[in-house]
Amino acid sequence: MPRTSPFLAAGLAGFSLGGFFDGILLHQILQWHHFLSLAPGEAWQTQRAQILADGLFHVATYLLTVLSLWLLWRARTGLTAVGGRSIVGAALLGFAAWQFADVGLFHWIVGIHRIRVDVPNPLLWDIGWLVVTGLPPLLLGMWLLRGPGAGARGPAAAFGLSLLLLAAAPVAAMPAPGSLSAVLFRSDVGPTEAMTAVLRAGGRVVSVGAEGGMVVADLTEADTLALYRAGALLVGRSALTAGCLAWSRPSLAGSANAPSPI
Repeated sequence: MPRTSPFLAAGLAGFSLGGFFDGILLHQILQWHHFLSLAPGEAWQTQRAQILADGLFHVATYLLTVLSLWLLWRARTGLTAVGGRSIVGAALLGFAAWQFADVGLFHWIVGIHRIRVDVPNPLLWDIGWLVVTGLPPLLLGMWLLRGPGAGARGPAAAFGLSLLLLAAAPVAAMPAPGSLSAVLFRSDVGPTEAMTAVLRAGGRVVSVGAEGGMVVADLTEADTLALYRAGALLVGRSALTAGCLAWSRPSLAGSANAPSPI
């Protein structure tokens, strides 16, 4: 018997891929919402709070990815027994589970964001998202799990799933070409200190948030580690904190109070 269930490991890997898919497509490419776009209260609507929440969301996705890769490794002795068909099916169910959990929990129950927050009927977009990205992997995963599973392709399927996760991680951390980066400092770092830290690290400051600790900058030639040493919590182009922080549109980057639409 394997030390870890291959189905659990593959399902969690698919769930993690769903988180990366959400972050890369909706936060970075389409830029339709922040994680806390609809959170009530002015304190949650500051640029600092929005950027920090987006970064923490991606950090959580990275942690789930590490856990799923570890579980796949622990389940390696049972991969042949369950077969590649079942591994792929479990991963698809995990991917679908992310879509339904995100929409059901964060959109409808907690209500902190929607698929699109700038449309007259956000519910229609939520449902459409589930129809397009949730139902197909759910139905395909169920169909795959109903068929014969045992076979020598189990390890190959798990290896391919691991490669997908390892490929998604750097993509999620990669800023758009020519984009600006957001640097979020500790709350005790004021605007002047934050701007000075970015300049000393080799960055070019574009704007500084009025509430302090938030700088939008060109970090093409900057030393990221120097920013962390100066008190930065999140740096947009850093693989440690996720790339959606770097997808600030220049048209809004100069706004001190409004969050960039990432």
